[in-house]
Amino acid sequence: MMTRLNLVLLAAVVASGLYLVRVQYESRRLYAEIEKVQNEFRRLEVEHERLQVEKHAQATPLRVEKLAREQLHMRGATPAITQYVAPASPGTAATGAAQ
Repeated sequence: MMTRLNLVLLAAVVASGLYLVRVQYESRRLYAEIEKVQNEFRRLEVEHERLQVEKHAQATPLRVEKLAREQLHMRGATPAITQYVAPASPGTAATGAAQ
């Protein structure tokens, strides 16, 4: 009877040892995964900050004006090309619509 109890206890010790090894392995694997994800997060954060700085540099008023002139062939408003429209009085609006 005692031998049987010893075998059961030995099997329980071996099983718990194997379970402990498995849990420690899984813990180390998860810790390494956490480290990898944190490094990726830091890399993405640095790239995001770099892109924000680049976006601000691209949107400066001088650069926007230069692109508008060169690529869109826009020009600044001057009195020579400005057309002024006077507000129509109520009597002239009806007359203009009838013609």
